This record gives sequence, C-alpha cells and structure tokens, in this order.
Amino acid sequence: MIKSMTAYGKAEFQSEKGYLIAEIKSLNSRFRDIMIRMPKKYQVFEKNIKAAISKRINRGRIEVYINAEENGLPSPCSVELNIPLVKSYAKAYKQLADQLGIEPQIQLDSFFNIKDIISLRPEKEDQENIQNDLEKLLQQAISSLDIMRLNEGAAIKEDLLHRLGLLEKYTLEIDELVPVVVEDYSLRLKKNIQRIMPDNPVDETRIAQEIAIFAEKSDITEELVRIRSHITQFRTYLDMDKPLGRRLEFLLQEINREVNTISSKANNVPISRIAVEIKAELEKLREQVQNVE
Repeated sequence: MIKSMTAYGKAEFQSEKGYLIAEIKSLNSRFRDIMIRMPKKYQVFEKNIKAAISKRINRGRIEVYINAEENGLPSPCSVELNIPLVKSYAKAYKQLADQLGIEPQIQLDSFFNIKDIISLRPEKEDQENIQNDLEKLLQQAISSLDIMRLNEGAAIKEDLLHRLGLLEKYTLEIDELVPVVVEDYSLRLKKNIQRIMPDNPVDETRIAQEIAIFAEKSDITEELVRIRSHITQFRTYLDMDKPLGRRLEFLLQEINREVNTISSKANNVPISRIAVEIKAELEKLREQVQNVE
C-alpha cells in the first residue's frame, strides 16, 4: 500500500510521573526533515526520538509536539553547566570591556539568563523510565499517524489508477492515428506538387521515396511502446510495500519526455491535441505523486 506524506497522529500515555501527550504531523517534503518541540527536560532524548521516527517514516517534514502533565511529584534531576560556553561569554565580556576602556564587572547570575548555559538532565534511573515511556508514546503516535497515511494513500492510489487509465486511452487514440499521419502527408505532398508544377508529370517513384523518408522520421511506435511500458511499471509500483514517491516521479518524467517526442515527430494536429491532454493528466498525476512517501 502506498502512503501519503500528509497526515496527523496523536497518542496519550499515563506514566508514573504523569500524563504524556504526543502529536505528530507530517507534510510534503522531498527529503526527511524532523522537527521536535518538547519540554526542556526531555530534550536529552531528542536523538532517540528522531531515530524511532526515522525507522518508520522515510520521507516528509515531520513535526512532533510532546507535552507532559506531571502529577506534582518532584523528578530527580541534575543541573549541568555548559562550561565552554560560559568561558566564551566571559571572554566576550572582557573584550567588550577592553574596547570601551572600563573594568569588566560580570555578575554570575547574568549567565543564568543565557540560553543553553544550563541544562536539566534526569537522573540515570529516572532517565531510563522516561525514555521507556517516551518510546511507548511515540510508537502509539506513529501508529496513529500511519493509519491516516494509509487511508490517504488508498485515496491517492485510486485517483492515480483512474488517470493511468486515461493515459492508456489517449495512447490508444494516438496509435490509431499513426497510419493517417503518413496518408495525410502523401496527399499534401501530391497537392503541393500539382499546385507548383501543374503542367509537369508527377514522378511517382520520387514521391514514394519522400513518403518513405517521412514515414521513417515520423514513426512513433517506439515511443508508444515505452509509454505503455512505463504505465505498466507504474501500476506495479503501486502494489509494492515500500517508499515509492521518487520512483513514480521518475516514471512521469520519462512519460512526459516520450510525449514531447511524439508531438514533435508526428507533426500532426490531432496527435498534438491528444498530447496536450496527456500532459494535463501528467501534471495532475505529478501533483498527486508529490503526496506519496
């Protein structure tokens, strides 16, 4: 089953420490981009959270929101100072004081207002419990997200199959027009010769040669065969249980290239009109494929 990149999931988990809530929203993106917002004391688990999400989501912008409602009991935490950052700020204070020609007067409490100087880290035992709780919460939220992604994916697949059917219909119409292209050229060639040289006899051999050359140059059989092959491959991909978005995008590019070649080689108004319709459907297919993981 194909999966949509646009979905929403939510999970709630009751732990010994309190109540945890996770919301996950996924959006279209060419690559995987994970953004996490959560209480400061949980930021130490960001790497683990991203790893858990990456195992189950391959592409898209994923926004994760984690909230905690604690039961009022104090959580054992340790305070950690970012000493290298403190020293860098102290050095900057001194440089500024030297530039202004004043004595540096640094108040220690001023450092506590600087972001990332102090971090809270749960004690080891409590950290393991929180990590386990977060993992359970995340798995539930991702599963909730996956349900919507699969439902959206099913709707996308239905639309893709419908438009692939239209492509096959248009391809068949072009195939039926192929013999007419050579016939129209033959008639136009003879009329032009008669109009330009009405009193001269027509060289049927020369005309036959010109028609044969045109028929070879305007032959679009290979392009039609490749389009049908790409459509068949597209359908096969839709039944695969793996990320497909980029593969489908590539196939649409290849079909579009073949259609451009057909329109150029055939040099026929009806075929050009059908080619325009195919391109319109390809654009709609491309818009849908951009939603596929």
